[in-house]
Amino acid sequence: MSTNPNQALWEKGDFTRIAATMRESGEAVVQGLGAVKGLKVLDLGCGDGTTAVPAAMRGADVLGVDIATNLVAAGNARAKAQGLANCRFRHGDASDLHDLDDDTFDLVVSMFGAMFAPRPFDVAKEMVRVTRPGGRIVMGNWIPNDPTLVAQILKISSAYSPPPPEGFVSPMTWGIEGNVLERFAAAGVPGERIAFSRETFTFRTPRPPSAFVADFRDYYGPTMNAFAAAAQAGKSAELQRELEALFARENRSGVEDATSIPATFLKVTVVV
Repeated sequence: MSTNPNQALWEKGDFTRIAATMRESGEAVVQGLGAVKGLKVLDLGCGDGTTAVPAAMRGADVLGVDIATNLVAAGNARAKAQGLANCRFRHGDASDLHDLDDDTFDLVVSMFGAMFAPRPFDVAKEMVRVTRPGGRIVMGNWIPNDPTLVAQILKISSAYSPPPPEGFVSPMTWGIEGNVLERFAAAGVPGERIAFSRETFTFRTPRPPSAFVADFRDYYGPTMNAFAAAAQAGKSAELQRELEALFARENRSGVEDATSIPATFLKVTVVV
């Protein structure tokens, strides 16, 4: 087992099973980023390429970096299958990009990735450091206490999980504008170069919500940990019921055997 708890968390399951339901929204995000031929893009916390692959398909030169080696391997396999020589994936930590040079990328993007890395001030500093002057950083961050899907999954899961270690900074703090401003200010970016908007990311699968819950239970690290803790306390069925009620309530597909769930996130755009 890895000694890095963040790496262990994301290698624990198989996030590609969740990522498969995110492809359509990943494409939509990239469409709004202006990923054109020759643009140098870093995708931090890239998973198996939900945004990296469509950016490369538009001609951008993309490097995906993720803490989970299984997702790096899956991303490289996807890029190879698509014949994308301009898209590569490698293992790395968003809070320490020591092997990447200063002022390298035109665009640094992180959709629900870098927010989970430890040491958020280091994450902001590193993103700014590797972005060229005039380049952009775009983050998608889940919002604490938001009523939509992912914030509620994490909230419910945390209620069944042991308390985090001392000094732990919740990834959800990236969904608070004041924290984002503070972190980038410490990295030398003034507030007027930072813009915020609320956007929607939709999870879609041709299966019922209960089957989608099973994917989170079996393959999504934070939920897997919550179920393990709940099992020890004899509360697995209770956690299962809470999540199934959430997924059923949020489902907008209009049919019983398909799932379409919108989730609100904070989009952060930084001009370096």
